Amino acid sequence: MPLPSLKDQFAALIAAPSVSCTQPALDQSNRVVIDLLAGWLADLGFTCDIQQVTPGKFNLLASRGTGPGGLILAGHSDTVPFDEQLWQSDPLKLTEVGDRWVGLGSCDMKGFFALVIEAVLPLLEHDFKQPLLILATCDEESSMSGARALAEAGQPLGRAAVIGEPTGLRPIRLHKGIMMERIDILGRSGHSSDPSLGHSAMEAMHAVMAEMIGLRQQWQQTYSNPQFTVPTPTLNFGCIHGGDNPNRICGQCALEFDLRPLPGMDPEQLRAAIRAKLVPLAEQHQVSIDYKPLFPEVAPFEQAADSELVRVAERLTGHRAEAVAFATEAPYLQQLGCETIVLGPGDIACAHQPGEYLEMSRIEPTVRLLRDLIRHYCLS
Repeated sequence: MPLPSLKDQFAALIAAPSVSCTQPALDQSNRVVIDLLAGWLADLGFTCDIQQVTPGKFNLLASRGTGPGGLILAGHSDTVPFDEQLWQSDPLKLTEVGDRWVGLGSCDMKGFFALVIEAVLPLLEHDFKQPLLILATCDEESSMSGARALAEAGQPLGRAAVIGEPTGLRPIRLHKGIMMERIDILGRSGHSSDPSLGHSAMEAMHAVMAEMIGLRQQWQQTYSNPQFTVPTPTLNFGCIHGGDNPNRICGQCALEFDLRPLPGMDPEQLRAAIRAKLVPLAEQHQVSIDYKPLFPEVAPFEQAADSELVRVAERLTGHRAEAVAFATEAPYLQQLGCETIVLGPGDIACAHQPGEYLEMSRIEPTVRLLRDLIRHYCLS
């Protein structure tokens, strides 16, 4: 069967539902996307290894050539959930609107794989002196379990890795980490007319938040990186739940927050600093305090400015490597010994939005860039 055209591949990937979500009712398998990619790549002579990460969730590692070096072109096969009623077109159908290809995953980031295949096609007649690996992971948009499983397996992959997340074709060598955490306070309820009848979880949480605001100020005075638009670490109180009636002393209160550390900040040290503040507050307010992550953290990421991959990407794109606030799978590939950057054709401003799109003007430059990267790392 002949390989579908670039546009037909793009359309098939978008038409294959692969939502990843922490809510089980919305979560979907990514197997259809993985099977599409494996089928096309196997027909092109790649060796395809499909690995089940969790039930219904799969990674694909396709390789051509062998050896210890080489290049990984990586991305995730899942998308975020979508509000169909807010889209002006079918989100699971590739729609050409003016100079844009519109569809869920066009930018973030299933469409990237079709561009990778387009880039490699005229190079298949050459001898690959170092391997080219194409990696498609699962669940990047929720738990990052696909990339996490690769890192935990510890098998070296390649010399350099390029993750095709939306960066507007500008190389990214730094991003912040993400820690999504929860603090639960259990006090004792009682009649509000007599404070001695209970221990207010809400008042204890008020004290907790004050201490955490103090920590935030301390961290922001200590850590700064001017390469980021927001140069300091951030801590956001995202949601709080507690109590049930004005005339009852609040017996339970929960806070969920988001902490975004800069490269060089260790998540475990940050947690230790928070715990050190919580212990005396629990005793002072006579409550129990439980603190734990909602999800495993994504570590901050930094690739050295003078590394070969950064220099090559800067030369090929004409742009200095930059920093972004959003997180990616880059730390996990870096753990496996790969020089890693984030570099892809989409725009982050339209990711996770109704009407997600890829500018058609980015297609040819992306294909040319990927082809040059493959030549540098695999053919020369």
